Amino acid sequence: MTLALILIACLILGAAAVAMALRNLIHSALLLIGSWTGIAAFYLWAGAEFVAFAQILIYVGAISMVVLFAVLLTRQADPMPPVEFPSLSRFISGLIVGGGVAGVLLGAILGTPLDVPAAAQAPELTVRDLGTQLMGPHTAALLIVGLLLTVSLLGAVVLASVDHPDGKEDAS
Repeated sequence: MTLALILIACLILGAAAVAMALRNLIHSALLLIGSWTGIAAFYLWAGAEFVAFAQILIYVGAISMVVLFAVLLTRQADPMPPVEFPSLSRFISGLIVGGGVAGVLLGAILGTPLDVPAAAQAPELTVRDLGTQLMGPHTAALLIVGLLLTVSLLGAVVLASVDHPDGKEDAS
């Protein structure tokens, strides 16, 4: 099982690192989908099937499509200007901030007790029970969230559309 965890971690970290290194936004978004899929695989490995299903449904399905639509709708016809490398002071500042965040996270991880009393165990729930709750008393909330996501996507399309004052469209 440890080998599976190592492979999943390599998939997640590799896809995220390559996504950050690329200059093409579409390729980066596609690699981000790979990273989110790796996180869903980790949830499956950990035994949280419902969370893995939600990860695939929400992040790999919905959020990735919104990211791709946003990238495609807001792209300019002009090529991107060359990227200038940051100065040495910005690089050092980034390392200091990153080290500080890593230190805070490491302190929180090391300060967390790992022994959980038996009385604090989570109740046993199945995926069927969660589905019954979502499609029973929480159906209205689920539909409202879906409606809000649809309206926000349509709003992004309207905001990304280019208005031409003279009524002519670009030939490019």
